[in-house]
Amino acid sequence: MYKIVIVGGGAGGLELATKLGNKLGRKGKAHITLVDKNHTHLWKPLLHEVAAGSLDDGIDALSYRVHAKSHGFNFKLAALKNIDRAAKIIQLDKIIDPDGTEILPESTLDYDILVMALGSVTNDFNTKGVSDNCIFLDNPQQAKRFHHLMLNKYLQLGVKETNKVSIAIVGAGATGVELSAELYNSLEQVSSYGFEHINNTDLKVSLVEAGEKILPALPERISSSAHQELLNLGVDVRTKTMVTEATKAGLITKDGELIEADLMVWAAGIKAPNFLKDIGRLETNRINQLVVKQTLQTTLDDNIYAIGDCASCPLPQGGFVPPRAQSAHQMASLVAKNIFATLKQKPLREYKYTDYGSLVSLSNYSTVGSLMGSLTKGSMKVEGSLARLVYASLYRMHKVALHGYIKTALMMLVERINRILRPRLKLH
Repeated sequence: MYKIVIVGGGAGGLELATKLGNKLGRKGKAHITLVDKNHTHLWKPLLHEVAAGSLDDGIDALSYRVHAKSHGFNFKLAALKNIDRAAKIIQLDKIIDPDGTEILPESTLDYDILVMALGSVTNDFNTKGVSDNCIFLDNPQQAKRFHHLMLNKYLQLGVKETNKVSIAIVGAGATGVELSAELYNSLEQVSSYGFEHINNTDLKVSLVEAGEKILPALPERISSSAHQELLNLGVDVRTKTMVTEATKAGLITKDGELIEADLMVWAAGIKAPNFLKDIGRLETNRINQLVVKQTLQTTLDDNIYAIGDCASCPLPQGGFVPPRAQSAHQMASLVAKNIFATLKQKPLREYKYTDYGSLVSLSNYSTVGSLMGSLTKGSMKVEGSLARLVYASLYRMHKVALHGYIKTALMMLVERINRILRPRLKLH
């Protein structure tokens, strides 16, 4: 039986495994295996909400093993170590418990088609002190660590001669901007759960960006609108400010200024995981992404595909496909079609990226962005209720790809009920 292995259970990898499992695995036409080093999946654009406490990942996270059972594929808990392209085998590292106990030994898995969907991690550009003093938001564990430290700082207010919690965020892309707004929303919620002594003046958020403006990927009019919203909330927005070092006391800028901070988040760039750089002797770029052809097959091996943030896919007009959730979704759909074509010995299709625009959520305060497509004849600025509705629909589309329309509708109903039954903020 044809063996298809997908490494990485992010948005693209899990959607692909689900689609292949439903179409091929259930019918016994192929053996599908999803490999991931975590037990659960959480949509990465939601990590800033986990960090702020607005989202409980224990409720919203999806179990890979349970999902695999329902959709005709297998799940293997493991981390990729290497690829033997000649033997068509991937080598998987051992799983070690936090206390150092080995849970699972090293193992191997053979494949006919391998799909790399490992996503991306934060790029600190080797800036001095960042890895030791800043928190990244690459996974739920890091987001929960930030949340825990933030709550501890709130507890110390008025007790340990602390009169303000200072949080500095480096990088004013979507993650940095959304986290800045979400922190003020969580502060409002905290004050209603036994922290009556806390108010808006007790939080100082500094958003630091090296470029000319925040949200550099979006048009000026949208960036300016988001900038003003953040200022209205009280965020200290600093553009044209390069950070050269992170210390325990805060961030040091190129001009020698110290931006004091109790907590620091680095969200200034992305790269593919470092171990991909020379894996399987495949072609990679300077940020470790696997270079792919228009069919999304890697340039040196047609049996290996790459999708999502770990793939470097050129655009016909120049540049490369941006690392967005919509890109991963589109790539997963294309690779599924190409795998179906391979099994039927038909020609493969080429990937054509469609930009549907970008939206940035400023928590409960506002949503801004641009929509693109045939109906708008270019780009159209959207904000407010319409933008929030479209923003929410992006996550719904991901859920529909995983669960179908009926189950997604039921999940939406449960979410509404939970808004009444559960606290609005996670306090543990």
